[in-house]
Amino acid sequence: MEAKIDEPWTLGRLLTWTTRFLSQKGVESPRLDTEVMLAHVLGCERIHLYTRYEEEAPDDVRQRFRDLVRKRSEGCPVAYLVGRKEFFSLAFEVGPSVLIPRPDTEELVVECLRLAKPLAEPAVLDLGTGSGAIAVAVAKQHKGGQVTAVDVSPEALAVAKRNAEKHGVAGRVTFLLGDLFAPLPAGERFDFVVSNPPYIKSADLAGLEPGVRDHEPRLALDGGADGFAVFDRIARGAGDFLKPGGVLLVEIGSPQEAGARARLAARAEFELGATIKDGSGHPRVLAARLRAPDGT
Repeated sequence: MEAKIDEPWTLGRLLTWTTRFLSQKGVESPRLDTEVMLAHVLGCERIHLYTRYEEEAPDDVRQRFRDLVRKRSEGCPVAYLVGRKEFFSLAFEVGPSVLIPRPDTEELVVECLRLAKPLAEPAVLDLGTGSGAIAVAVAKQHKGGQVTAVDVSPEALAVAKRNAEKHGVAGRVTFLLGDLFAPLPAGERFDFVVSNPPYIKSADLAGLEPGVRDHEPRLALDGGADGFAVFDRIARGAGDFLKPGGVLLVEIGSPQEAGARARLAARAEFELGATIKDGSGHPRVLAARLRAPDGT
């Protein structure tokens, strides 16, 4: 990134050059990633770049930006490089110990909030909370929501706790370390059990996009031989922790719809609802309501 003597490295020139460079490297969203990284090193909002195109970049900014661009060109996700990702219009701290929140997962939050709207203090259990994106978004949007967030990774829970504190909901989110339902007190019941479990088949992990395969935590991706290892455990255990009429909401991979629906439909304790699709029209979330003791 060396400028000609008569052509200074303005922010506009950095944006144009880097976008082209990342595009040649096969980066999926080169312009967006360039803007996010440059705004990060400048300490400004991305939208403010548009009024600063003619501003010359200081040497220290160029050096830090160059380092980020190199790592991005090598496959590191931009969210890890800048340490944050937006989810449900909230900025979440992220790092290599947690899965980067995806827009598709917002559909799960939307459905949970829709069903929880009539409840003054809905009790929500988030299994495999990771960065805490689901738990924090639900608590932030429903002012009476009481959320319990569980994860098997101490490092992930530390990130989730910081996100809850950042968004002012730490007092209504309880974090528990453990494997799915294991750390919960016996007899505890929830209005909702929600989860975005790992659902990639073990054999398919090697074929994932390198930024995901090489950087995001395998624990949050690997769904076992058939992709349903964690899903099945959640389906088996959820009925013991839901109130009668409570709802299980689980994110799925779009190719899993038929298998996932069959698994839940086979469980007599649940009444399976319609599949919820994401913004691209792909199957994304399954909802199943726990029947009352009389089977209704």
